[in-house]
Amino acid sequence: MSKILITGGAGFIGSHVVRRFVMNYPNYQIFNLDALTYAGNLENIADIEQAPNYTFIKGDITEAAFIEALFQHHQFDGVIHLAAESHVDRSITDPLAFVKTNVIGTMNLLNAARESWKNNFAGKRFYHISTDEVYGSLGATGLFTESTAYDPNSPYSASKASSDHFVRAYGETYGLPYVISNCSNNYGPNHFPEKLIPLFIHNIISNKPLPVYGDGKYTRDWLFVLDHARAIDLVFHEGINHETYNIGGFNEWQNIDLVKLLCQKMDVKLNRSPGTSVQLITYVKDRPGHDLRYAIDATKIESTLGWRPSVTFEEGLEQTIDWYLANEAWLANVTSGEYQQYYERQYS
Repeated sequence: MSKILITGGAGFIGSHVVRRFVMNYPNYQIFNLDALTYAGNLENIADIEQAPNYTFIKGDITEAAFIEALFQHHQFDGVIHLAAESHVDRSITDPLAFVKTNVIGTMNLLNAARESWKNNFAGKRFYHISTDEVYGSLGATGLFTESTAYDPNSPYSASKASSDHFVRAYGETYGLPYVISNCSNNYGPNHFPEKLIPLFIHNIISNKPLPVYGDGKYTRDWLFVLDHARAIDLVFHEGINHETYNIGGFNEWQNIDLVKLLCQKMDVKLNRSPGTSVQLITYVKDRPGHDLRYAIDATKIESTLGWRPSVTFEEGLEQTIDWYLANEAWLANVTSGEYQQYYERQYS
């Protein structure tokens, strides 16, 4: 039985990856390691917690001795590393927290994997999930490819770029079998409402302002989280060692256009008069180092592994809105306490 460690498996993307692996690979033993910080939520995976091939472990990847003991005890065959601090705004407020989790945490995993596998790497794999933000900002044209030079502009993207470099260095120096993927903005069910789409869904429901940075013309490529989980599955099983795969939605939207589309759909869902929610849009001071545009060229994963998005953005957005409207108790639970204090600090 293959033993797979998935880090950050109670978070947004991680919970969908854990569920997919638990349900699709009954002969694997899936270990979900999560520190259960503000964005980690066991409610995200309550439906599989009794599965015979699933084990949850509460722990922090920044604790080296704990991670080393975990690898020694379980003898994992593979690692899918998703645990990370990921919100740019929070990285501006507390950059060292991002260094600790994203860099030191990744180093602890790399060291533990190398020691556990004792340079006998047959049948082993370390899969590091990263972001398109490591590439910096695009102008009006062009796409990020796997060979685009790194040019991070925020503490978050700098910390992820650093962790990417360490993973590659362990591959070159020690022969560690790794794959890396860099993804575009994810959206979908279970997304903690600090990011644009779930934040605005929550605010529209509550008739609260929709804080749009600057002029709202920042452009992002949007990837449905279930399609990302499917891509991670493919890369883990079929990707080539020491290769990088860009995963994007082939789907660019300016923030302001996305927000207006979201308002239109929410008015229909909530039986409000057309144009009601768009009046909640409030332009706020831009954040420092705000990248103008991200756009991924996902040709490599399409041509080599046969992956493409399974839904259009409009279809994925409909599914996302429906999930949040059907799970308002989940939304209320995660938007209490510390999150509310953060929200007030960030947008008041």
